[in-house]
This record gives sequence, structure tokens and C-alpha cells, in this order.
Amino acid sequence: MFIIAGLGNPGSRYEKTRHNTGFRVIDRLAGQYHIEMKLNRHRAIVGTGLIEGVKVMLVKPQTYMNASGESIGEIVDFYKVDPETELLVIFDDVSLEPGQIRIRKKGSAGGHNGVKNIIAHLGTQVFPRIKVCVGEKPAGWDLADYVLGTFPKEDEERMEETCERAARAAALLLTDGPDKAMNDFNQR
Repeated sequence: MFIIAGLGNPGSRYEKTRHNTGFRVIDRLAGQYHIEMKLNRHRAIVGTGLIEGVKVMLVKPQTYMNASGESIGEIVDFYKVDPETELLVIFDDVSLEPGQIRIRKKGSAGGHNGVKNIIAHLGTQVFPRIKVCVGEKPAGWDLADYVLGTFPKEDEERMEETCERAARAAALLLTDGPDKAMNDFNQR
């Protein structure tokens, strides 16, 4: 089974925030592939089904962003998943303009506390990830305030398209591997 985890914070208060972009991609995948997201296991809302013929578990940790690794680590351990080949983590990234995605096979947390917590709980930074770019924080802004804020109207439509592209990239990664997904979806 392949685990696809989208990062975010639980509750309607955070629903449309930049930090919940990973949840938005999971919701899109669940809708496209008719995967019901309701089971509450391992401190996460999960759904199982097939994406392009591959058995998957979609995961939305309910531990809040900075403790995402508690839930994901529990799932990886319980299902005996190899993070390098059977886990994909989708999350927001503030290093590039809204609308871009970056797929990587491994890497550091890059300052993202949710990813830092996952690395700590898995004991490795070697796992595929899709970074959904939400734009750099404006000068003088607190990073937490920025990522917990919503998109301006002019970026919201672009982010819907970006979440759609990230969902397509996730499906391609499942069937053809991370190298093909990186070649097709990482913008140059």
C-alpha cells in the first residue's frame, strides 16, 4: 500500500489557509478517485482506495502541522511502509511564487516544521514529497501569520489549478515513479 499524506491543520478555521494546501490536494485526489475520507485512525482522517490501479491510503494528520510526524510515523510503522518507495508527503512551501510545484525524492525540512517533525519520527529525510508553492512571505510579516492566512482573491484561482496539478503529479509518481513526475511537473 502506498501512503499519500497531505499536511495541514484540522478544523474549519484553517481550511483555506496557505498551510492547508496539502489537505486541499488530498481532498482533490479523494474526489477524483472516489475515495471516502472519514476513517479516523492513527490520529488522522484517512481513506483507502485505488489511484490508477495502485492501492493507496490518503492521510490528513489531525495532530496540527508541527506534529505531523506523530501521525505519519505511526502509520508508516503500523503498515510497515518503506518511506523511500511507499510514502509521498504533500505540503506548502514559501520559497517560490504561488502556482509552482516542486517534486523531490528526498531533502531537508527546509525550515518547514511539519516536515522537520516527519523526519524526526521516521529517522530519515529520504521520502518523496511534493512542495506546493504558496509564495514568499512579505517583508515584515511573521511567517506563522503568513502561512495561517488565506490567499488573496487573485491567487486563489491559481492555487486551485496548482492543487489540481499537484494531484496529477501525485498520480503520475505512483505509476511512473518520482523521476518521471519531476521531469513532467518541475518547472524550469
